[in-house]
Amino acid sequence: MIVFDKEYFMRRALIQAENAAAEGEVPVGAVAVKDNVIIASAYNQVEQLQDATAHAEILVITQAAAVLQNWRLDSVDIYVTKEPCAMCSGAMVNSRVHSLFYGMHDPRSGCAGSALNITQFPGMLHSVNVTGGVLEEECKAIVQTFFKKVRKTID
Repeated sequence: MIVFDKEYFMRRALIQAENAAAEGEVPVGAVAVKDNVIIASAYNQVEQLQDATAHAEILVITQAAAVLQNWRLDSVDIYVTKEPCAMCSGAMVNSRVHSLFYGMHDPRSGCAGSALNITQFPGMLHSVNVTGGVLEEECKAIVQTFFKKVRKTID
């Protein structure tokens, strides 16, 4: 069996982020991995669905739970291109995600250790293992490119 590394899975999440950017969404992508196999993939669809909760992480958690027919994702790792917000970090705790790997740190609103640390908050029922900075420069570049284009359109 071929064992893939965290960069391989983050590159799959980056493909999802590119899909988001192509549709005018903030370019965040995510994949859910169990036993070295991607079981779900998603990207931000807030604008498309007109749903503030349609973040890549929420969508990939929902898909993974459907595939496993279990809301407990304690054997699932999630790879996401940007550090999750409070909502997404809380969903990872509540769904018992095993590990989170993210690319770009978000010092303003990231809640997996930057602005807050919901994923490992003392007293919660579950703690998510977190590794940040995986392919950070590539993940940061897609977000920066997207917002440069948005700003040019607004000006």
